[in-house]
Amino acid sequence: MLLGDLNGDGRAELLLVQPDNRQDVRYIPHQVQCLTAFDLDGRLLWQTGKPDPGAGSQGSDYPAQIYDLDGDGRLEVLCVMNDRFVVLDGETGTEKASYGLPSPHAHDCIIIANLSGGPHPSDIILKDRYHQLWAVDREFNPLWTYQGNPGHFPWVCDLDGDGRDEVMAGYDLLNHRGERLWSCADLEDHADCIWVGDVNGDGLPELVIGGSVTVMYDREGRELWRYSGSVESQHIALGRFRPELPGLQIAGLDRLVREDDGKGRKGKDALFLLDCEGNELWKEDRKTDGWLTIAETLQNWRAGSGQDYILAYRRGGGVYPSLYDGHMNVVAEFREDGYVVHADLLGSGTEQVIVYGDTKASVFAESRIGLAAKHPGRALPQPKRLYSSTLYPGGQIDF
Repeated sequence: MLLGDLNGDGRAELLLVQPDNRQDVRYIPHQVQCLTAFDLDGRLLWQTGKPDPGAGSQGSDYPAQIYDLDGDGRLEVLCVMNDRFVVLDGETGTEKASYGLPSPHAHDCIIIANLSGGPHPSDIILKDRYHQLWAVDREFNPLWTYQGNPGHFPWVCDLDGDGRDEVMAGYDLLNHRGERLWSCADLEDHADCIWVGDVNGDGLPELVIGGSVTVMYDREGRELWRYSGSVESQHIALGRFRPELPGLQIAGLDRLVREDDGKGRKGKDALFLLDCEGNELWKEDRKTDGWLTIAETLQNWRAGSGQDYILAYRRGGGVYPSLYDGHMNVVAEFREDGYVVHADLLGSGTEQVIVYGDTKASVFAESRIGLAAKHPGRALPQPKRLYSSTLYPGGQIDF
């Protein structure tokens, strides 16, 4: 599920994306089989493509995003369908443009970037599963390509303030021309998630990367610390989970035991929290099974609190999606199971949580607020987190 104010009416719509994963979802890039848009009252708005129960299921990122690519104030849906990059009108689902891919495998995910230095991000980075990136402008003119170990979802951010994004492509930082500036040292496998923020309070952005370990670098490529107290740092998330502490804290998800390792063991994972210097504040002593948890940051759950929370879902073992504070207390439990998305759906200044499964979607809020737009007819902005949708949540905290 992707979220965005597709028709500009002042509240978000729900875009359901069905992938075509008929091949090995872990290694072969996939496409979009069908897109279906609903409003918050459950009304079908449009559908492009045809649902197919044999198309496969989730297992890696989907090549689809919601974004205003042309800067006209109206959202488009960007996706890969039928071996082409397609731009759809967000309100109607009709095709606005279509482009050939730079490579048959250039559709593991879609990343929106500002590589050209324009007034808003309008360039696109495509990638294959684990080896190569292709950067193009909004008319699909090639800008550059890069071969390396880009991880799951490279994060783009203007780290030096020159108006152009740098690209943290896995363990390599690239400039806007795709040239490598520096690389992380002594890290194995690949980057599972990447976050950017002023973690230590020095006024400059740092990069925190989860992969074989959790590690923090400054923007010049100096390693500041690494946390090696995890088996596999599958997810991390930055936030003010403990506002009384200096800087930002780093929540994480450690896969203690993988269930797909061929050894027949029951999988298990655990949440953890680090301070801004990489010291462990706590680690969950999990008593239930479950090894596929996704953890990310949720801000603005309570208006004006300044408190961020750890959102954890797909936990397994009978554990519902929940919000945790910086002391590992559950502050909200959403008694439906499934995948989770979250956003300010109504322009209220607070975020709501949607838990969705095969048959329904349930909307939760900190207090009862109804589903009416707070400012009808005023289109909601599409924040970077929503146009950078990924199953491997990275992100940035403003600095």
